[in-house]
Amino acid sequence: MAATVSSSSMAATTAFLRPASGTTRRSALPYLPPRSSYQSFRPSIKHVAEARRFPLLQIKASSSEESSTVDAGELFTDLKAKWDALENKSTVVLYGGGAIVAVWLSSIVVGAINSVPVLPKLMELVGLGYTGWFVYRYLLFKSSRKELATDIEALKKKIAGTE
Repeated sequence: MAATVSSSSMAATTAFLRPASGTTRRSALPYLPPRSSYQSFRPSIKHVAEARRFPLLQIKASSSEESSTVDAGELFTDLKAKWDALENKSTVVLYGGGAIVAVWLSSIVVGAINSVPVLPKLMELVGLGYTGWFVYRYLLFKSSRKELATDIEALKKKIAGTE
């Protein structure tokens, strides 16, 4: 009895999926016309109208006589002169190597944290919270913006050695 019910329901399904015309198809999916490839490369009227509406946002590439070209020989001679002017070359090499090792280690740590399922989202939440605190503390009010500007200027002077 179950076999006859299932076979009759299958017959009803196949009868329902058959196309009305006399064509024979082997698939139950509807027929879609082939996609023409040239239409995907044609700019639409909407994009052209938007480009005309915002002419100030368009960027043009052009060559000008004022563009500065960097001569490789001049660059190397300048770097060589600066390297020869250094007194403590071993310290510069040590700091440079330490910076490369620090970037490499931080890349490994970030990769390890990123592989733990919950920690990346938690770190995003911490970053979002810190960003909100920073905006509230330093950017929201005029007096705190002035305080931030003076702190940045003091740090610039400290780094440059003019303080």
